[in-house]
Amino acid sequence: MQWYAFHIVVPAALGYLLGSIPFGLLLTRAAGLGDIRKVGSGNIGATNVLRTGRKGLAAATLLLDALKGFGAVLICGVFGPIAAAAAALGAVIGHMFPVWLSFKGGKGVATTLGVMWGLGWPVGAITCAAWLVLAALFRYSSLAALVSVAVGAIASWFLLETPLAVAITVLVPLVWIRHHENIDRLLKGVEPKIGASKTRTDTPAA
Repeated sequence: MQWYAFHIVVPAALGYLLGSIPFGLLLTRAAGLGDIRKVGSGNIGATNVLRTGRKGLAAATLLLDALKGFGAVLICGVFGPIAAAAAALGAVIGHMFPVWLSFKGGKGVATTLGVMWGLGWPVGAITCAAWLVLAALFRYSSLAALVSVAVGAIASWFLLETPLAVAITVLVPLVWIRHHENIDRLLKGVEPKIGASKTRTDTPAA
């Protein structure tokens, strides 16, 4: 029982608490911009923060959302790969469903990238490279995010220990489910491209 507590329960709980910190909301409020949930898509992620016109705040949100996932994995990784995997899952779930915001959070892309870098930097690098290439080719942020996390999951099975690869693979459907509206718009051909004007109903990757 003690093993499960230190290798699964505690890491998952710590990951969840770190992941649930809504940096996008905190930063925009601190900057005097009000509640980011009332802007654009209503999302707390970096993409929506960018709609305030504050590129620095958006970049800070992206970095901090990634770092909370990276930090959770780094802290819990001292207990072994299973603990790191539990923390990774907890961090992304915390970002998506933060208890402080009635379980209404972001879509988890930045935090997923953060845990990938923490679990294995080559996987994180491959995922980021895939996003950049896909975004440049197709100009859809959401499409690039959806495909790149899948690419990262495939790479993890060749580069990481099994518990870590399992955790990353589990994150893929979670990210995809949170992007169900984007997927629907992509299939209909109405998803806005990068740089295009967006309306209140748009909910790109964040």
